[in-house]
Amino acid sequence: MGGDHGPAVVLAGAAIALKRHPDTRFVLFGESDLVLPHLDADPELSAASTFHHCDVSIRMDDKPSQALRQGRYKSSMWRAIEAVKTREADVAVSAGNTGALMAMAKFCLRTMANIERPAIAAIWPTLRGDSIVLDVGATIGADAQQLIDFSMMGGAMARALFGVERPTVGLLNIGVEEVKGQDEIREAGRFLKETPLSGIDYRGFVEGDDLGKGTVDVVVTEGFTGNIALKTAEGTAKQIGAYLRAAMSQTWLAKAGYILARSAFERLRDKMDPRKANGGVFLGLNGIVIKSHGGTDAEGIAAAIDLAHAMARNGLREKIEADLKSFYLRVSEEAAEIPESNLQ
Repeated sequence: MGGDHGPAVVLAGAAIALKRHPDTRFVLFGESDLVLPHLDADPELSAASTFHHCDVSIRMDDKPSQALRQGRYKSSMWRAIEAVKTREADVAVSAGNTGALMAMAKFCLRTMANIERPAIAAIWPTLRGDSIVLDVGATIGADAQQLIDFSMMGGAMARALFGVERPTVGLLNIGVEEVKGQDEIREAGRFLKETPLSGIDYRGFVEGDDLGKGTVDVVVTEGFTGNIALKTAEGTAKQIGAYLRAAMSQTWLAKAGYILARSAFERLRDKMDPRKANGGVFLGLNGIVIKSHGGTDAEGIAAAIDLAHAMARNGLREKIEADLKSFYLRVSEEAAEIPESNLQ
């Protein structure tokens, strides 16, 4: 029911994703009078779907606290998340209100053991493929321990999505020198450097231009900086696209050049298409939730469902749980080995 376009676009995206992944089954939650006309018009999608009517839908402008009060237990958003909790579904995908989705996901699924706050991880197109960037909006002002947790969760996601045994990880900072940056970043960097973790290959600090280069598989930052970086990158891609369209239409010679190089421009457009990387993964919860951009079209919705399919098939939640359990067990064992006199 969420997003700027509602059920018509969400279901169109689901139909595209179903063609790519015929083994997918959908559990749909929404208002029957708005959903069923679109669903009944697509026999293949209808056959692969189970629909549940909900009387309440969360509006895009609802405050998280308001959504929890009015939509807990009965809204389409809540029930989609609850389906993950009860194992009726492997992943919840929504294009709805981000704040409400995060609040409901935290309340319904709870965070994993030892995780204080979740993170939103985004797929980031780079010169060498794709990287993962987190957090892009869930946790503002993360401390050192949270940045370490984000590093492990991002590494687990990279293993699930990219098939990399030990993904490379970097902390986003204002410089690569160890003396630069806020105390929390430097503290997290010292720990990751001095305490090698089995699931990741820590490469130190990275800067803003490393995001596009693909210097590492996983870039870790706190939510305020990550969200600004994400919105800046999206805006820059649109700006470059506008510049190219304007340049190609100014003269007849430019138009002729565009015709001759059309295939190259189409590849560039495809590479810069933000729909291809649509879908932010909520990490650190006892279940997987993916937030689609509210303004995207059917192709963008399909990309978010593609991501959900990959995360479920490759056992993202299990990988994160195993990494966190191993890490905190190691920390507790090392703490127990410290002589009591050293703790005083």
